[in-house]
Amino acid sequence: MVEIPEDALDERFLAATGPGGQNVNKVATACQLRVDVFRLGLSPETYRRLRVLAGSRLTASGTLVLVARRHRTQEANRQDARARLAELLAEAEKREARRVKTKPTRAAKARRVDEKKGRSAVKAGRGKVRLD
Repeated sequence: MVEIPEDALDERFLAATGPGGQNVNKVATACQLRVDVFRLGLSPETYRRLRVLAGSRLTASGTLVLVARRHRTQEANRQDARARLAELLAEAEKREARRVKTKPTRAAKARRVDEKKGRSAVKAGRGKVRLD
């Protein structure tokens, strides 16, 4: 688990869209969480995976931008943004399982060739009917 230092985070609150009636027009409840990825001290592999996972949410200057606007309150959106950041970092830390190369056995190759010959015979028998 990556420790997220507070100085790497920058929160701004914006006017949100969606449910909330007149409250939406008056109160800035959406949370925009900006994270300086370089301050997190990620390993190069984790950073590479994070770049792929974040996609367009990661700017060229290394700032990850998450916008949370699901909830009606600032605090709930703030918690949501931080939870999504933690999920994203946890997913980036997972290493892909190494693929172990396998080789088909001689019997498996023979079965495959026999099946191909059988299918070939079936298809060859589907030719036009000749009335001789």
